[in-house]
Parts: sequence; C-alpha cells; structure tokens
Amino acid sequence: MGETRDIAVIGLTGQSGAGKTTVCQVFGECGYAVIDADVIARNVMEKGSPCLEETAECFGSEILNADGSLNRQKLADIVFNDKKKLKQLNAISYPYITSEILKMINKFHGENKKFVLLDAPTLFESRADDFCDLIISVTASEKNRMERIARRDGISEEQIRNRFSSQHTEEFFVNHSDFIIKNNKSAEVLVEKAKEVAEKIKEYYQC
Repeated sequence: MGETRDIAVIGLTGQSGAGKTTVCQVFGECGYAVIDADVIARNVMEKGSPCLEETAECFGSEILNADGSLNRQKLADIVFNDKKKLKQLNAISYPYITSEILKMINKFHGENKKFVLLDAPTLFESRADDFCDLIISVTASEKNRMERIARRDGISEEQIRNRFSSQHTEEFFVNHSDFIIKNNKSAEVLVEKAKEVAEKIKEYYQC
C-alpha cells in the first residue's frame, strides 16, 4: 500500500535520445506538475548571471558571444571532449540549478500539487535524485538513439558518440531506478508505457 504524502517528486532521466521528452509530455497530460531541468540550466546561464560569470572565469571569454551571452556550442565542444572539464562545469552549475529546482518544488507544494515530475537528464550527476521519491529512466538501443539525435540535433556521429561517452550506461540506469521504460518500438507504444507508469505511481500514492 502506498503511503499518503503532501507531494511526491518523481525523477525522470535516462539516455540521450531515448525518448524522455515524450514521456514527460505524457506525465504532464496525466496531471503531473513538470519541472524541466534543461530550462532551468539555460536560465541560470543567462547573460550577466553569477553562474555564467563563474563559468567564463573557469573556461575563458571564448565561450561568450560578442554581447556577453553564452555560446552554448563552444562550451559544449569543450566539455563533451574532456571529462575533467565537464566535471568542472557541473561543479559550477549544479548548485545554481538545484537551488532553482527546490524553489519550484516548494512553489508547487504551496499550490497543493500532489505530483511533481522532475525532468532531469543529469539527475544523478547533480544529486537531484536525493530529493526524489521515485525515479524513472528511459532507455533505448544505441542505434535508435543515434538515429533520433542525428535527426533532432543535426550533429555528426562523432559528436553524438562524444555525448554518449559522458553519460551513464543502460546498466547504471537499470540499477538506480524504480521504473525503466524501454523505447525501441513505435511512439504509440512509448506513450502507452508512459501512461501505465504514470497511473501506477498515482495508484501507489492512493490518489
């Protein structure tokens, strides 16, 4: 039997290109309040922000555009080719991101929301899993993920592989999640799987 809580925070993560965006949309349609960690990550790096200033001090002014905003592609080229530099970026940005996530959880709690879905590609790396009640990971075969990312982002196979090399393996996600949603079939199958998990979690928490 599920225990009664004021609010349940469900972490959503998984492999790049696995289909997490679709799963997030389904949960939103099922009544979950959604926190998009990618949006927060972009917001904390806005021009003039303390986070961007710290990042520029660490990586140099070449990561900035002429107007002082972040050149995201230049920063990505640096960190996705050097794990040490990626760790440096994470150490700078994660405290800012985590602070904003917690503010949003508290906001939703104040609005009497029962379920919050935290959509966070780097859920484990940022340790945001510490304040999640359950964790869902979306996985797919490497072939499927590469094809999806190539279509979506228009980047080279080498860039995609560099991105994959900085991420956890499928085995890691399986071992650290309460639910695994595999997406190697059609979009319709993925939607049905996501609905099933969303309703199962609601049922668990007796709502």
